[in-house]
Amino acid sequence: MVNPIAKLLLECGAIEFGEFVLASGARSSYYIDIKAATTNPAILGEIGRSIAKDQTFDMVAGVAVGAVPIAVAVSLASGRPYAIIRKEAKDHGKAGTIIGDVAGKDVLLVEDVTTSGGSALYGLETLRAAGAHVDRVMTVVDRESGAREALAEKGASLLALVRVSELLDG
Repeated sequence: MVNPIAKLLLECGAIEFGEFVLASGARSSYYIDIKAATTNPAILGEIGRSIAKDQTFDMVAGVAVGAVPIAVAVSLASGRPYAIIRKEAKDHGKAGTIIGDVAGKDVLLVEDVTTSGGSALYGLETLRAAGAHVDRVMTVVDRESGAREALAEKGASLLALVRVSELLDG
């Protein structure tokens, strides 16, 4: 059976071939343009529903910018609040790194694409420092390049809607 999210990603052109430098600094012969999917309301809605249906949590959170639409979609699908994790704290307005009250809550951290896990590790550490309980990261696409192992070292599991091998074999 074909993974329905993988099928949607392929249909919307979210996988491109060429020479790319990833956020992790690694070079790759393919790029997953997840924004091609998350800017499409039908696909984003399906991603949100797919994540929300099998998970229990008090709150969902995503690191800005890529994971924010996913967090919103999961929030809408589940009826649970969401939080945004900033890349850096602001020094004006309502300062801080997290928008939303995560203290004491069971938080599901979402990601768009995981490679080495750097963004997910940052989100995990930031949420835990704010008093959240977080032991799972749900990503739309796992590039199968070390994120799972890096998160396991911090006591968190990585769950994926799609593994990159499913996209490349598709």
